[in-house]
Amino acid sequence: MLEKIKATSAFIRKETGFKADAGIILGTGLGGLVNEIEIVQTLKYTDIPNFPVSTVDGHKGQLIFGKLGGKNIIAMQGRFHYYEGYDMKEVTFPVRVMNDLGIKMLFVSNASGGLNPGFRVGDVMMITDHINMFGNNPLMGPNISELGTRFPDMSQAYDLHLRNLARKIALKNHIDLKEGVYVGVPGPTFETPSEYKMFRILGGDAIGMSTVPEVIVARHMGMNVFGISIITDSGVPGEIVEISHEEVQEVAMKAEPKMSLIIRELIASF
Repeated sequence: MLEKIKATSAFIRKETGFKADAGIILGTGLGGLVNEIEIVQTLKYTDIPNFPVSTVDGHKGQLIFGKLGGKNIIAMQGRFHYYEGYDMKEVTFPVRVMNDLGIKMLFVSNASGGLNPGFRVGDVMMITDHINMFGNNPLMGPNISELGTRFPDMSQAYDLHLRNLARKIALKNHIDLKEGVYVGVPGPTFETPSEYKMFRILGGDAIGMSTVPEVIVARHMGMNVFGISIITDSGVPGEIVEISHEEVQEVAMKAEPKMSLIIRELIASF
């Protein structure tokens, strides 16, 4: 894997000559942040050696190189999911590459179902912690010591300093920023009412089919992580309705400006 990471990052350096301060992973329906990026260059995933390809609607499938908040960033417009048939190492490969390109700060976003009865559809939730329910871990198998330690600590998976800054940004801009624990599941089905209830009992506030693998790998390499979810549907008893992927995208796009503002201001602050 190390050879593939080095080859891919070398290709990107040669094609772009771009040095970035932060990486961003844009979730389902959350590509609107790209409109705020001063784009310098784009690379399609299909043109990047060893890169998987997004197969899900709402994930365009390209790397964006540009400026946001006055800083150089690389944004993934489209991520990879375990349910697409990729293994965990393929899902997290782009995070490995971003780290090899020198990025030490990662911003991850997603669309998720609400488990907390205090949340409403369209709310924005800052992720304070997560629960890995994928039944798998991207660090399984032989450890590559050049990338990180065999047993990485996950007690502060989501950077406390960035979370404190996000609270101040939300307060200043009159954004009702929720906070909570994200449950990562393999998907691709939306949860049953009984599953929603179980995950709430376990301590979850929101649930989705991404993010956890990327965060584990980022922390394995010592990257600082900030995570944010848009609540696109409700798993609260009495509020559960039939939902489609298209409806999830629609809600995410409407709430996306609040998320974009927080991420932009966070990037501008360091």
